[in-house]
Amino acid sequence: MIRVGVNGYGTIGKRVADAVNSMPDMELVGIGKASPNHTADAAADRGYDIYVPDGREDRWEDVGMDVAGDIEALIDASDIVADATPAGMGAEYRPIYEEHDTPALFQGGEGADVAEASFTARANYSEATDKDYVRIVSCNTTGLNRMFAPLHEEYGVERASITLVRCRGEHAVISADPVTLPSHHGPDALEVIPDMGPITTMGMKVPTVRHHFHGINVELGAEPSAEEVRDLLASQSRIHVIDGDLGIDSGWELQEFALDRGRDRMNLYENQIFEDSISMDGQQLHLFQSIHRESDVVPENVDAIRAMMGEADAEESIELTNEVMGIGDI
Repeated sequence: MIRVGVNGYGTIGKRVADAVNSMPDMELVGIGKASPNHTADAAADRGYDIYVPDGREDRWEDVGMDVAGDIEALIDASDIVADATPAGMGAEYRPIYEEHDTPALFQGGEGADVAEASFTARANYSEATDKDYVRIVSCNTTGLNRMFAPLHEEYGVERASITLVRCRGEHAVISADPVTLPSHHGPDALEVIPDMGPITTMGMKVPTVRHHFHGINVELGAEPSAEEVRDLLASQSRIHVIDGDLGIDSGWELQEFALDRGRDRMNLYENQIFEDSISMDGQQLHLFQSIHRESDVVPENVDAIRAMMGEADAEESIELTNEVMGIGDI
């Protein structure tokens, strides 16, 4: 049984904690939380032990919330920590994890240099084996790597150009820096699958609902038919090719799709590729996909834990994670 601490209980951390808690080979030691707010209250309702930064215990006592100890106690009690703290804080915590001789995995908001390897289970699971520090790449890069891996294995990826329409928040206006040229996603994809051709990505932030959207052009090393590409992608356990007859064409409808299928927190762990968008022009593949920014990296965290602890190979871990989390059942 792997004892896992989750440091940070925001959008990603709460979902990672839920996933770890559901795994038959893992035990959730507890979660790290800075503020005694409604998400902390929800964690307590789920029976999670809460650990807080040293010196903040009084704030929790003042509102009548119990704490199990400080963050360093959480680190000490864990075989491994899933760090889901806000971007940049993971790098600050790494020396503390090292001091306690506790391996840790980080999220995509950290730079690649925070870890020994960047990780997507479908693409490079073995790279994390027996590593002490691993970074789960961002939700967008995770989605790209899940698509790139089978395409590269089957046909070769000569080059790719992707436009990312990134969720800025349901009620947010377009940010002051809405366009990033180029964005970090291309270089991060190559951190995971380094033998692909050039990957160029552009990111634009807009007020959309919980989902990022990717307009994708990939130059393949072969000329498969659109049907062959569609079947290859549909065979991947963490890719869902949306039937064109379902009439799904927005983030809002994807949320409803998840809710109607009983997904907790409206989670869509799989890439959502729009079937009608898949086309081939010679070696040029075009398609459109959606990535749920809040959940697609969650199964990657679970698989990285097993890889780092040397507890399972890629096939075993991915199969178990998918089965427990209901991935591929939509």
